[in-house]
Amino acid sequence: MLHAALVTHLDTALGARRALIERLHGENTDCYRLFHGSAEGADGLTVDRYGDLLLVQSFHTPLDDAALGALQHYYASALPELTLVYNDRSRANSRIANALDDTAAAVASAPRVASEMGVKHSIQARHAGQDPWLFLDLRAARRHVMQIVAGKSLLNLFAYTCGVGTAAGKAGAAFVMNVDFAESALKIGKENARLNALPHRPRFIKSDVFPALRQLAGIGQPTRVRGKRMPAFPELKETRFDVVFLDPPAYAKSPFGVVDTVNDYPALFKPALLATAPGGTLICCNNAAKADRGAWLDQLERSARKAGRPIVDAKWIAPDGDFPSFDDNPPLKVVALTV
Repeated sequence: MLHAALVTHLDTALGARRALIERLHGENTDCYRLFHGSAEGADGLTVDRYGDLLLVQSFHTPLDDAALGALQHYYASALPELTLVYNDRSRANSRIANALDDTAAAVASAPRVASEMGVKHSIQARHAGQDPWLFLDLRAARRHVMQIVAGKSLLNLFAYTCGVGTAAGKAGAAFVMNVDFAESALKIGKENARLNALPHRPRFIKSDVFPALRQLAGIGQPTRVRGKRMPAFPELKETRFDVVFLDPPAYAKSPFGVVDTVNDYPALFKPALLATAPGGTLICCNNAAKADRGAWLDQLERSARKAGRPIVDAKWIAPDGDFPSFDDNPPLKVVALTV
């Protein structure tokens, strides 16, 4: 790409967000996407703000020195108060490839705090994992949770760093349970709970989601399957939650089951539905770009009827305008179901 064209794309994107950024600042949010390359002229390139951090990431091809220099020069002029860190994630498995000198590495690994709707989130440009600790495209979904959760219980599945659970606690949830298999992610969630001085301490469950969810739903998880002992998992009591947030990866496999949001979303949806209290809200996310929105909702409706818990109402939650889609069908699909 011509570097002048890249700068034009960056400037057009920033101009298109002026009103949105003003609204976000008005709700005490200082983290948002400044450039969404797949829909704004540079496929595979993203630029995100997290507090005083400007995180630039390339997912398809690395930025050459001239392109990176042009990008750095543009933002140094447009947003001089932000510190830029570049992560090249174009290699296999999205691992960060570009090395930094000692000074830049110290900046990239420095702990920071970003704010979203008044909720504080720990942020580092580089850490032991590869993804940022807060996924910005879920902001609209977290906003919806904060609007409905006061005084209620929430189950946050595939919680990662517990952004949804922290937001719920900040909004007055009576009880929050976060479930994720990664201790490193839950550690950040615990730090965020402390950072926000939540009035009710959330519960953090380190577990594969399948056995945790099956127990909460009352289905149960056997310790042996077809004569084979299953890996250890924490014991949980059958529980119904007012709000359940289900945000699985597009595909994952474990000894307890397969997550496949294109071909077998009901494998997770049914127990999540059974763990939702009657009249409650089940918020389902699907990150698979090739999953058709209408077909997916039809699948959920059929599964709910089969389980004897039909869907009463469905509300789509679109990402905010900093995640534009060239075909009005964003990869992330979120629907809030009253069941």
